[in-house]
Amino acid sequence: MGEDGSSEAETNRQLVLDAFERWTEGSAPISDLFADDMRWRVEGNSMAAREYADKATFLGELLGPFGERFAHGERFRPVVIRHVLADADTVAVIWDGTGVANDGVRYDNSYAWILQMRDGAVVDATAFFDSIAFDRLWTRLAP
Repeated sequence: MGEDGSSEAETNRQLVLDAFERWTEGSAPISDLFADDMRWRVEGNSMAAREYADKATFLGELLGPFGERFAHGERFRPVVIRHVLADADTVAVIWDGTGVANDGVRYDNSYAWILQMRDGAVVDATAFFDSIAFDRLWTRLAP
């Protein structure tokens, strides 16, 4: 590995924090942090809950259509990053996001992402969020 666990954890924590800050500012999408072969799971019972096999599938079937629901409103972005915790190759981010959807209705949600890192990129992720708020947005607007 080359680094001890604590320095690996801090490196990964800082990579994720920097990516969230760029996303918040609008200077880079969070997907820049994702490895092409990453696996992403959405837990729970929302309409998005399932496993996405790779970055292209996740972007094409979830993240892209989600973002399109804000294309004519105020873009969705993190507004509060509550915690960024790291242990070796795993980073947990607890955050709140908001945006104004294309129909003018504000969307707020809170998230917990657990991200496994390799070579500076997310290779495995698990996401938790308010499925009721998500489903209301997903069914109210088409991308």
